[in-house]
Amino acid sequence: MPVMDNHTHLDFPDGQEPVGVKAALDAAAAVGVQGAVQVGCDLESSRFTVQAVDLDERLLGAVALHPNDAPRYAARGELEEALAEIERLASHPRIRAIGETGLDFFRTEGEGLAHQRYSFRRHIDIAKRLDLTLQIHDRDAHDDVVQVLREEGAPERVVFHCFSGDEELARTCNEEGWWMSFAGTLTFRNAANLRSALAIADPALILVETDAPFLTPHPHRGRPNASYMVPYTVRAMAEFTGTDLAALCSGISENTVQAYGTWN
Repeated sequence: MPVMDNHTHLDFPDGQEPVGVKAALDAAAAVGVQGAVQVGCDLESSRFTVQAVDLDERLLGAVALHPNDAPRYAARGELEEALAEIERLASHPRIRAIGETGLDFFRTEGEGLAHQRYSFRRHIDIAKRLDLTLQIHDRDAHDDVVQVLREEGAPERVVFHCFSGDEELARTCNEEGWWMSFAGTLTFRNAANLRSALAIADPALILVETDAPFLTPHPHRGRPNASYMVPYTVRAMAEFTGTDLAALCSGISENTVQAYGTWN
């Protein structure tokens, strides 16, 4: 049963040599990963995303300003202009999500957090007006992310990319109907909180991703990640939940289409 990698960065270097879009997707297809969502995190990578989705029909796209990049645009007086360009890029028919956006309390502090919050709220508004899925980046900011989503009114479709919460956040996602996308971090020895969250997650709200070239799953942690590594995470998900692998893959595929629409 095939699955999709619902979050990857094909524009980021993979090891010593850049890997082309077609080569990366061919390698993924060889192990049953039939497509991916290419994700932008600043203007340059969002422009790349729009170009990439036109190169290969196995790609859909997401565009946004990463929460750690929004304060940099604000410091240069360019945040409003950048947000306007994100909205223009998002009008492409194969751009299906606004992301990754959200809050990151690990790398940003001080006055940068105000710009982060403002940018997050603006991305929520763009996603709602364009009827696009919202891909959330949430690092050390679970309660605040949920608070902003509730204050603004969440878009119809919300994905917590690289889900990093615990059972409490999983219950919130279950209640709100927000998808939880699990990455290679689930396979790490110290990730008991993620496995506990997965155990209670609504199966209809489970997705899988790589966040490539980051977060490579065990046993290849430390090497560059890529969409062809998805099977390691999916097999771990099946093992941890006691779910039949084929049934899990089928469910993930259905959930991914519900989140982003069809690829062709």
